[in-house]
Amino acid sequence: MQKATFAGGCFWCLVKPFDTFPGVQSVVSGYSGGHVDNPSYEEVCTNTTGHREAVQVTYDESQISYEDILKVYFMTFDPTDDKGQFYDRGESYTPAVFYHNNQQKIEALEYIRKLDDAGIFAQKITTPVLPYKNFYAAEKEHQDYYKKAPEHYERYQVGSGRKAFIEKHWGNKDER
Repeated sequence: MQKATFAGGCFWCLVKPFDTFPGVQSVVSGYSGGHVDNPSYEEVCTNTTGHREAVQVTYDESQISYEDILKVYFMTFDPTDDKGQFYDRGESYTPAVFYHNNQQKIEALEYIRKLDDAGIFAQKITTPVLPYKNFYAAEKEHQDYYKKAPEHYERYQVGSGRKAFIEKHWGNKDER
């Protein structure tokens, strides 16, 4: 099994897109990239831990490639906004690809170049590709939030502007 770790704003919104793909074993919400061991949600929200809300995807690369994982990831947020995501602002909501090995780094940088060349977004992608250094699972109430509170999850997707952004750039999910 391989691991991929991504930040893209609210971690609740990054779980569901990966959950239905063959080869994805698990998607865990958590915190990545910071300097505080085992931080809490409250600590991360202070923007003093260096952590971003993130997800860690465990997948079988014989069933789904890292490039396919990247495709899913880049269709879940605004990769041109390095100050946060939608109405969630601050360091803990900034996007990042955390690469686990040099091959992931190369593939992520190449995928970003392809997206920029395709002109899908009005601005250039600013999402950094950073070396993986840690990941701490978030508290139980944050795991699989879209299943636990589907109505609140949907209101958040719509109210934050995330759903409209995704549909504008990638079309309706049913059209993809």
